[in-house]
Parts: sequence; structure tokens; C-alpha cells
Amino acid sequence: MKSRALDQFLQAHERQAFGIARAAVGNTDDALDLVQDAMMQLVKAYSDKTEIEWKPLFYRILNNRIMDHFRRQKTKGKVLVETEESQNAETWVAGTLPDGAQQLKHDRQMKALQLALKALPERQKEAFLLRCWEGQDTAQTAVHMGCSEGSVKTHYSRALQALRKALGDLWP
Repeated sequence: MKSRALDQFLQAHERQAFGIARAAVGNTDDALDLVQDAMMQLVKAYSDKTEIEWKPLFYRILNNRIMDHFRRQKTKGKVLVETEESQNAETWVAGTLPDGAQQLKHDRQMKALQLALKALPERQKEAFLLRCWEGQDTAQTAVHMGCSEGSVKTHYSRALQALRKALGDLWP
């Protein structure tokens, strides 16, 4: 019974987790790996927890996987480059196939957002992704980030300012 509930939880959060990971790392394959690793860790280590505990645990695991990914990239000196294949996979995951002009605008916006997110300091990026994309409130985000609510508000506000400045007229 609990196994079924855990499967339903993972299915319900798969797309959103992929979106967060994809925006953070800018690469579809890496994002899929990160989400899969986070799901496996949740199942292995926390399946005995209550259903209420799964969501914060899962997103904390995912965030840790993303942070680990960046640490590995720094040590390897790799530069992540988005490919056309990644953009096509993103469209497929989103479940939409917009027309050419709409797709071009979307591609430009997503590329600009990815670059702007990559430029953010890690804590600001984390606060933005948890608050804006995950929809967590300040208290939940503070728990996930391991800091005070005031710090979350500061990081989130600075992230929004930086993103607005970087994106300018590209984003409505």
C-alpha cells in the first residue's frame, strides 16, 4: 500500500522535478539523471517515512544532487552546452509542440532564463527554484535550505532582481 502511494508521489512530481533540474543544469540528460538519482534515494532511504515527509525530503535530495553536479563540473572543468536535441526533448517532456514562431520565442526565452539562472549565486538559485518553480512558501524553503526565513527572503529577492535585469524585455 505504501509502495503504491510512493509511486503515485513520484509520478506526480516527476515533471516538476525535471523542470527544476533542467533549468538548473541546462542539460536534459543530466537533469534526467539527477531526477532519477533523487527518486532512487528517496525510495531507498525514506520510503518508511510518512507521505507528508516525502515532498520536502525529495526536493532536498534533488537540490543536493544538483549542487553535487555543479561541484563535479567545477572539478572536471566541463562546460555545459545545450544542444538542439535537448531543446527537442524539453518540448517533448512539456507535451506541447508549438508553431515555429512560438517555438523560436520560447527557445530564446528558455535559453535566456537558463543563462540568467546559471549566473546566479547558488543560494539565490536555490531560493528561486524552490519558491518560484516548486511553489514553496518561505518557511518550507528555509527548512530545505537550512537557513532562516529572512535569509530566504533576501536570496529570493536578489534572485528576482538579477533575473529581471538579465531578462529585460525577453520575458513578460
